Parts: sequence; C-alpha cells; structure tokens
Amino acid sequence: MRTLAAGVLLASLAPALQAQPTRTANVGLYTDAQAAQGRTLYGEKCAKCHGDALEGKAAPPLAGSPFLAVWGAEPLSELAGKIRNTMPADNPGTLQPAETANLIAYLLQAGKFPSGRKELSADEAGLKSIVIAAAPPSAGAAAQSQAPFFPAMGNLNQVMRGILFPASNIIFNVQSNDPGAPVKPAPVAAGANPSFNWTDWGAGIYTGWQVVDYASVAIAESAPLLLTPGRRCENGKPVPVDRPDWIKFTQGLVEAGREAYRASQSRSQEAVSDATNQLADSCFQCHRVYRDKRGGAAARCTP
Repeated sequence: MRTLAAGVLLASLAPALQAQPTRTANVGLYTDAQAAQGRTLYGEKCAKCHGDALEGKAAPPLAGSPFLAVWGAEPLSELAGKIRNTMPADNPGTLQPAETANLIAYLLQAGKFPSGRKELSADEAGLKSIVIAAAPPSAGAAAQSQAPFFPAMGNLNQVMRGILFPASNIIFNVQSNDPGAPVKPAPVAAGANPSFNWTDWGAGIYTGWQVVDYASVAIAESAPLLLTPGRRCENGKPVPVDRPDWIKFTQGLVEAGREAYRASQSRSQEAVSDATNQLADSCFQCHRVYRDKRGGAAARCTP
C-alpha cells in the first residue's frame, strides 16, 4: 500500500493484466439442484428488493437485457463479489461463498442458460474465467446521434474542483480511514444550531462504503465532461478536447474511476488503497503535461 502525501499525486506502475474470460454460461455451469437451492435463498434474501420474478423493485432487475447490459460481459467473479460483499442490502457480507454460487446458479437458470452436470464453484480464480454472455447492442445506441447537446457551463477548473477533486479525495481518504469502521458523532460546536449543521448535514445518510461507491461512479461518469466541446480553462484558453493525449488522459481517468468502484465493491480497505495508485497516476500523467509547468495558471491547457 502506498500513502499519498497531502497535495501530491504519485505515479504508479500500470495495473496487472487480468486473466481474460474463456467460457460463457452457454456451456452448462450449474446443476438444477444447485439452482433450486439458489431459488429458495433468493426468496428469503433478495426478492423483497429485486422482485419475486427478478423483475426489479427497489433494486435493479436480475434478468433480461437490463441485467445482461450490466453483467453479461463482466467476469462472473465480479457478480459474485458484488453479491458476497454488498448483499443483502440490509445485512451485507453475511452470505457464504457457496450461497453466492447457488444464487448465481438460479440467476442463470432464470435467464434460460442451460444447466450441466457439475455445480458452479465458488472458486474466485474459476469465476474469473467465465462471462455470462455479451450484452446485445442497446436500443438507444442508434438514437445517440440525436441526443440533445448540452454546452459547457463551467470552466475546466470549476468541473475539476466541483466534481473530480472532492470525489478523488474521498477515495484517497480510504488509504488511512476504513469506510466500514463505526462513525462517532462529532460534538456540536458552541453556538451552532444542533438541528441543522451546514457542515455535517447529510453526513450520516449513507454508509462509508456507499460514499466511496458514489465517489468512484462520479469520477467515471463525469470524466467525459473534460471532452465537452467549447469548454475553456480558467485562463480562457480552450480545453484541447481534440488532442489524442488529452483524450487518452480522460479515458485513463474513466478507467481509474471504474477500477476504484470495482475495488470498493470488495469492501476491502486494502483493495481500494491499491486502486488509488491508478487514480493518482491518471491525474499525474495529465497534470505534468497540462498543469504543472512553467508559467503557472497562464500556461495551462497548452502542452
């Protein structure tokens, strides 16, 4: 684990290549008996949020194209980790690996994937080599070119400070603070209104791990805003949205947010701490070209 000094972003080694999936759910990954056990467990632990027929209720659907769009092309180990570490929502981390495998077996059966002669194993390495199936093209993809265009409102510095900087700091904070640790209420400052504190308002609505989840998603989803045509730097210069290196740096930030989210789903402080290396590196690579240079703010946005 590396520690990030305050205000300094350290470069890191590129993340290790993950094993590529080699099998799909079309080869019969589970037994009918295992799926039956999973169905019983689903009714007890999952149906109240995901629906009796996996149609989605308070939580997303676990069948059909919406489910495949999210999980179809991901290694099955990612789905297993999501279930094992974050489900059920009202008592996360209580499902055993074998129970997780049984639930996945039921999801595969409900998705009309064939059964086989061997049970689906809970082995992490084995699950990494499997994907369910590639998701079909989204129906909305063809209409993407007709989507409305939203011109840039803030300058680059405002987007960075308003979204990416605070979200990144939440993730970097995991290096020294466990999101799963109990939070002690802060004392009310003298003279403050105890019924409404502008600093602490909303701080207890979500759990620590949920906050890390949301920060990771914020980075992955908002990084493409750095490519919005017409956006300007604080010094008035246009953001170089067409330059290949700027596009590459933006893509790196998106992937860093995705990696942070994947790590957060493990509910492991060490995993997220390791993921901060990739986030730090993606920021460093861009900053050294477009921000940290002679001339200060006046020279920014120019390589």
